[in-house]
Amino acid sequence: MALPRDVCVFCGSQPGNDPAYLETARATGRVLAGAGIGLVYGGGRTGMMGAVADAAIAAGGHVVGIIPEPLKRREVGHLGLAELVVVRSMHERKQMMADRAGAFVMLPGGFGTFEEFCEILTWAQLGMHDKPCVLVNTKGYYAPFVAMFDLAVREGFVHPEHRRLAQAVDGPEDLLDAFDRWTPPALERWMVVEDA
Repeated sequence: MALPRDVCVFCGSQPGNDPAYLETARATGRVLAGAGIGLVYGGGRTGMMGAVADAAIAAGGHVVGIIPEPLKRREVGHLGLAELVVVRSMHERKQMMADRAGAFVMLPGGFGTFEEFCEILTWAQLGMHDKPCVLVNTKGYYAPFVAMFDLAVREGFVHPEHRRLAQAVDGPEDLLDAFDRWTPPALERWMVVEDA
């Protein structure tokens, strides 16, 4: 697959307790900008979100933030972006981020980050898109998450071909290779209906 024009990055609005997390965000911004890939993200200026945006901007990248009005009113919107799109709801935000991105990346984060990535994986499982979905496993942060995916396959809740929808890499330096080698699995069905 050719490199995507724009990548949506899901990540935390907090910095985490280890400086390695913020460095992962900064390195992601630099990697994307260095490859001429635009960044689409949640529009915040704090934590991992602010770090990935600031690093991409500093490296000459094009950064688009998409933020719901309630969060912008709390003054967490990043004002230094090429474009800050204000939407009415979290649902509208996620749909617009998905529409504008050619790939998705999950950096360390919390509940919102997990939810966004799992929703975009579900959309891929349902055949709503065939874009790469990659999580960056800084310091093994997402090892339990990946193990849960594998357990779901073993226990019969996720088909093995659907498990391929979620790629994991050790660091931002591996993202471009993950995008380049992505081949969407052939997904003919997403569930098995047992005969009564």
